[in-house]
Amino acid sequence: MINVTKSYLGDISKFKAYVDRIYASHWLTNHGPLCCELEERLKDYLGVRHIILTNNGTLALQVAYRALGLKGSAVTTPFSFVATSSSLHWEGIRPLFADIDPHTWNLDPEQIAGSLQSDTSVIVATHVFGNPCAVERIEAVARRHALKVVYDGAHAFGVKHVGQSVLSWGDASTLSFHATKLFHTIEGGAIVTNSDEVAAKVRKLCNFGITDVDKIEGLGTNAKLNEFCAAMGLTVLDEIDNILARRAEIAHHYRQRLGGYLDLQRQADHSQINNSYFPVALQNEPQVLATRIALQEAGITPRRYFYPSLDTLDYLQPQAVQPQSRRLSERVLCLPIYPGLERATQDQVVDILLRGHELKQTPALSLAAAV
Repeated sequence: MINVTKSYLGDISKFKAYVDRIYASHWLTNHGPLCCELEERLKDYLGVRHIILTNNGTLALQVAYRALGLKGSAVTTPFSFVATSSSLHWEGIRPLFADIDPHTWNLDPEQIAGSLQSDTSVIVATHVFGNPCAVERIEAVARRHALKVVYDGAHAFGVKHVGQSVLSWGDASTLSFHATKLFHTIEGGAIVTNSDEVAAKVRKLCNFGITDVDKIEGLGTNAKLNEFCAAMGLTVLDEIDNILARRAEIAHHYRQRLGGYLDLQRQADHSQINNSYFPVALQNEPQVLATRIALQEAGITPRRYFYPSLDTLDYLQPQAVQPQSRRLSERVLCLPIYPGLERATQDQVVDILLRGHELKQTPALSLAAAV
């Protein structure tokens, strides 16, 4: 079965060499030497001021909210993985959705003000599929209304905007290092911030509030990454440039063959993306479902990502309807993309998309035109 992604394991001899260091030290967790090394290497590679590793991307979001002292409500995107909004709800912060830009598929800055309420404390935006948000415009809105900004950068590893890491924007950004991501630690995540004060709070929160052997300063949780996960992260990081290059080749071939027939996400201006996913928007939901069946019959598993639109979730009601997000979520499929995907398989995916639904004769239907 060809899945939408395939976890990259790297050179097993390198991984074993890192694991040998764990066996030699017997240091398995609690800020071990491999975790510290990974943090330093990631900080240098990404070009960020502070990066604090966590044991998953959802806890990274929750800890970031706590470190920033967020309360009340948050304006956020309905077109994202469920953790973007569920982490807010879990922390007692009420998600308020604002609609997306129909071209970039990110939170539309023009829609934010209309969703604000008197208790809103933060804007939480997702760099959807690694495509940078309109960060300058979002942060201009935040300044006008005295709001914090958190970016869910789960897909944005290595992404740049105007020449620097997109993770540098906002009061904090979070990353997911889940096994499905292009850079992973099996399970894991991270919080990025430019603030020394916020970074110190994050580190304390991730370790039960413990600041010294006999000292606990306030409430905390256990969000630490273990040494075996760090070993995998170091192994993958050793080969990250090759991973990104191969993904770029695969994405380029998809764009060449599909760009004239399907709607593709518009890349943000002045940005350098990582091709973490390859999403396409078909004409309607019946076409998506039929295409998925045709691909599955050929042993290929695409993913409806993101579906459903988060403004439809029962436990987050009542919510205003977000029509752009709802329409897009019904139309998107993510296609297989990962190092090791053979060109013949990729062409098979494309041929099924084009042949099965006569897209060769149908010009691409833009989401904006469909509204």
